[in-house]
Amino acid sequence: MYGVVTRNPEELEWAEFDLGFYEVKDVTGRATEPVETGVNMVSCFGDSAAAERDPSLVPVSEDGERATRDQPYFDWGYVCPTRDAYREGLLEMVEDCAAANPDVRLDDVGFPRAEYCHCETCNERFADSEYDDRMEWRANVVTEFVAEATDRIPGTTYFTLYPDPYPGHLYERAGLDLDALAEHVDEFVVPLYDMAYSTTYWLEVIASGFEDVLDTPFSVELYAVDIDVDDLIHAAEVADAYAENVLFGYESGNARAALRRMNADAREGVTHGEE
Repeated sequence: MYGVVTRNPEELEWAEFDLGFYEVKDVTGRATEPVETGVNMVSCFGDSAAAERDPSLVPVSEDGERATRDQPYFDWGYVCPTRDAYREGLLEMVEDCAAANPDVRLDDVGFPRAEYCHCETCNERFADSEYDDRMEWRANVVTEFVAEATDRIPGTTYFTLYPDPYPGHLYERAGLDLDALAEHVDEFVVPLYDMAYSTTYWLEVIASGFEDVLDTPFSVELYAVDIDVDDLIHAAEVADAYAENVLFGYESGNARAALRRMNADAREGVTHGEE
């Protein structure tokens, strides 16, 4: 199936899309009301506004570096997953989303990078925990949050993964234990964004890597903004060979044009891509 990821509720009902994902809360901290017509998406621990408003929420490395947009490798600010009040707010938001539509997508879940977090709260909780390994403790923090969130989701739980299928990388980077998460997640979503898709061999490599790593179904999300329609179609065909669903992000008009072309070519017996 083909779907759309959008901030515009009216696009969720366009006939070309089998699935629609609506961004209720994004990494800037911008939030809006959930909708009934699509799967509501919540950026969990990516939240620049909260990080700027309350610096005590921000994850800290052992060297004292804070996970904010001031760092060259962060495009947005983060909130530490151990912050109870913030977590409760997220869980309330998930409940509101599930009340509007039983399916919910959890975005940006986990720690920002492998070196985080060494804030006072994390240090105290790790020291008081049953774990000797800090990475194992981090993974448990994340899995517990996901379990609490999915308890509030009566329908399908979608979960976004950073696009790195190399064994152990997601565990080390973000504290994501894929086997543990699979007990709570119905479908993973892997964004594979490019500004052109003029070549797609890398897309196939990453998608096939996730096919090997995951037993749980996964979808691939493509970037549709200002992408040539033929290139977007080719990327979609490559992704479709591996993914449960193919999603198009943030330019629904271009995505619709690609799907219309694909449907027309299918009726005419014409295919795009390599012979």
